[in-house]
Amino acid sequence: MKALCDYADDLFAPDCQTLVDDAEGGVRYWPGFVDAATAQAWFETLHAQAAWTHLQRPMYDRIVDVPRLLAHYATDELPDALPLARMLQQVRARVPAPYNRIGMNLYRDGHDSVAMHHDKLHTLLRGHPITLVSLGAPRRMLIRAQRGARETIAVDLAPGSLLSMSHASQLSHEHGIPKTRRAQGPRISVVFRVRPPG
Repeated sequence: MKALCDYADDLFAPDCQTLVDDAEGGVRYWPGFVDAATAQAWFETLHAQAAWTHLQRPMYDRIVDVPRLLAHYATDELPDALPLARMLQQVRARVPAPYNRIGMNLYRDGHDSVAMHHDKLHTLLRGHPITLVSLGAPRRMLIRAQRGARETIAVDLAPGSLLSMSHASQLSHEHGIPKTRRAQGPRISVVFRVRPPG
């Protein structure tokens, strides 16, 4: 892991860490994207007021619960009561992209998780990153190469942190949030994506 990111836009963000390097910016992590008080206020508002839904999906020969709650918003229809417009502005200032969709995941405790995966490329506009803000309790993300030695990187996503994954990294790596038996408070990830038109 590099201590500092090697990009001009990160000259004033000395806490930026490059976890995976590639020609599109790789996977970069900023532990202190926003201060603790702001992160806590965002978490409390989203936890209480976002339109959380509980989904089920088919898996093999049965229907299973998605092990987390979900919410989705278009960036041109953000509710005034939620801090998403301010978050979007700050995310764009750090990782510029024409984000048009915000997806949120609520991990209620250590039983909630997301399996190792890469985002479906047909749902993303080529060349643009996936960028996420973490709020609430810290949670460990695993990032694993899909070829070669399949090295795994573990990063504990702190409240108020920012993680950005390039489009290219979805071809080379997969990521996930594993279950944990440790006592675990709730966590929200707010994920900014650029979806194709239509």
